Amino acid sequence: MVTDPISDLLVRIQNGLRRRHDIVSIPASRLKRELLRILQNEGYIQGVEADLADGHPVLKVQLRYASEGKPVLTGAQRVSKPGRRVYVGIKDIPRVKNGIGVAILSTSKGLMTDQESRRAGLGGEVLCSVW
Repeated sequence: MVTDPISDLLVRIQNGLRRRHDIVSIPASRLKRELLRILQNEGYIQGVEADLADGHPVLKVQLRYASEGKPVLTGAQRVSKPGRRVYVGIKDIPRVKNGIGVAILSTSKGLMTDQESRRAGLGGEVLCSVW
């Protein structure tokens, strides 16, 4: 059993990119599906497909590489952890790498990027940062 599924998702993606895999398989959940939807909309991954493996639902993530085989997603960091939750108000939403990266927040209206939550005027729990 995994105690931090979001951290597990980020590590699986980073390990897949380091090994130059095209597809990474991740155990499915609604939270992970939404997080991957944001990563796809921001252009960090190519696509997500739901599938079954050994009778359990999994998400097949198609990783994205730039020219010369370099990964588009170069780094990811888990901000709010099970042992230490990090909540921010509208004025304290972090900027990742001066706007190059994206912070993903869990708000009362669902998962959003840092820019979307600023536009909506919502704070929330900072789940992770990707760049």
